[in-house]
Amino acid sequence: MAVDSLLDQFDRDGALAETSAEALEGMDSRRSFLRKVGVGGGALVGASALAGVFPRIANAQIPASDIAILNFALTLEYLEAEFYAEAVAQNKVGGGVTRRFAQVVANHENTHVKFLKGVLGSKAVAKPRFDFKGTTGAKATFEATADVLENTGVHAYLGQVANIKTKAVLVGAGRILPVEARHAAWIRAIRYPKGGPPVAQTPAPAAFEDGFSKAKILQIVASTGFIVG
Repeated sequence: MAVDSLLDQFDRDGALAETSAEALEGMDSRRSFLRKVGVGGGALVGASALAGVFPRIANAQIPASDIAILNFALTLEYLEAEFYAEAVAQNKVGGGVTRRFAQVVANHENTHVKFLKGVLGSKAVAKPRFDFKGTTGAKATFEATADVLENTGVHAYLGQVANIKTKAVLVGAGRILPVEARHAAWIRAIRYPKGGPPVAQTPAPAAFEDGFSKAKILQIVASTGFIVG
């Protein structure tokens, strides 16, 4: 799906339309997609929500549901880290603040991947194969895609945080979520320096944010077509 089509999914208050069967066309099935990203019907959390977890949780007894959350987070971190690494390597996103954003966030997401893999150890899911469909090859498409990815991660975490059972994991999620929100606000400010209106162009559009359901997050990730194997 084209980046512009993904952006069109954001309505005036920043919410996404409910997922539909068509959103998963081109995937083997919703169940197959979940297997690819390491979630066996478990909970979902935002892309970078767990990177600040204290190292000691690696030795803690974490329930299977939290392992599923960690692995979904890891898969989304894989996606983001690869996206930004490709953008930096290709060096086609322009200079100035956009390139600086790509470099800084690439470092953050790579750090998140390393951390989550360290926490999960042998339970970590393998890195999928990605195809970013040329979105890292130009400034406009890179910025638009980064906007989608960062806001998706923030809303995914907010929608699923109540499913986290381990206190240390929850504390870690609370430490990293503001970083993801900063990424989202930063790229929005880069794209729309005047700050809107409309709301979709505003870095901080409201005093409160709503979480997205698992179905909405699956819609966004599947619709990108970025995970190819």
